[in-house]
Amino acid sequence: MKFQGSETLTPDDPAKYTVTFDAGHGVSVRIDCNRGRGGWTSEGRNKIRFGVIAITRALRPAAPLSDRLAKDWDSIRLYQLKDGHLFLELMAGGGAYEFEPAGPRR
Repeated sequence: MKFQGSETLTPDDPAKYTVTFDAGHGVSVRIDCNRGRGGWTSEGRNKIRFGVIAITRALRPAAPLSDRLAKDWDSIRLYQLKDGHLFLELMAGGGAYEFEPAGPRR
């Protein structure tokens, strides 16, 4: 997982950043030590919009990637699947978040 835009941000542990979609247009996220749930819609090919996400607010030291993703969440407008990775792109070319597939669940 990483953010690529005006800067590149990578997490200390990519497993702390996950996005899981369900068939009922729900989405679950993990952003560092916080977890959330919300909805999503798509109005066409490669277009996506996320609704308001209810997320925990655990106290933690400032983390540029966590803070940026939480702030950018409602500005994500496009998605791409490339080489098994999910790219969530911000509007107006503001950058993209890249997620890799999760390993096997235990």
